[in-house]
Amino acid sequence: MLQVCLNGTRGPGDSAAVPMSPESLAESAARAVAAGAGEVRVHPRTPCGGTSLSPRVLGPVLTSVRAAVGRGVRVTTAAAAEPDAGRRVERVRSWEVLPDLVSVDWHEPGAEEVAGVLLERGIGIEAGLWARTDGPERFARRPLAPRVGRVLVKVPCPPAGSGAEEAWRSLLSGLELPPGVPVLLHGEDAGAWPVLRLARRLGLVARIGFEDTVLMPDGTRARSNAELVAAALAGWGLPGGSGSDGPRPRP
Repeated sequence: MLQVCLNGTRGPGDSAAVPMSPESLAESAARAVAAGAGEVRVHPRTPCGGTSLSPRVLGPVLTSVRAAVGRGVRVTTAAAAEPDAGRRVERVRSWEVLPDLVSVDWHEPGAEEVAGVLLERGIGIEAGLWARTDGPERFARRPLAPRVGRVLVKVPCPPAGSGAEEAWRSLLSGLELPPGVPVLLHGEDAGAWPVLRLARRLGLVARIGFEDTVLMPDGTRARSNAELVAAALAGWGLPGGSGSDGPRPRP
């Protein structure tokens, strides 16, 4: 399964094609799903462009994207949207329109408290475990670990020279993960496409989109999230790839 991550913290300065408003996020999501994406992840943005957990920002985005794709939408409680841990908990409690799955980055202060409130509200949790942080260790010893719906593992950009895949495999083998819980593996920037290919080989969930990279596999600028999805699936051999009616990677 391939997730499309529509925007992240990127903006027009990264690419004019990065969607920001509820309407543009909905349109981008619809095109990406038509190209073969199995689920959608968004970072709701204020009119000024900042990421936000406010219900007044989150609600319209979830409503618009759901109406466009007819399925669940994933968001994140990353500190970039609300640095204060206590305030993040308050924000989650105030949500009126609820996402289906929410990422909680376990290396951030207050992760356990945020996860607890999400579970109280019946919202699924994706535990974000970042390499080179104490998040994986903290997650392994927490009582909420067995209750997460999925684990998201973020690995660093590939090291110079060979041996990147061996390093990533070693990192994954060292994680203490709940048995049977799905794993989404992803990288960013220079690591986005190599990690996507590794996730495919390992049979893990993968993702692609402007949150992770604005570049196609050949290094040219992507024109849309749908184009990134089509390129990922064209090399993956999954439905929605080179034989779909969706956008195809440029030659």
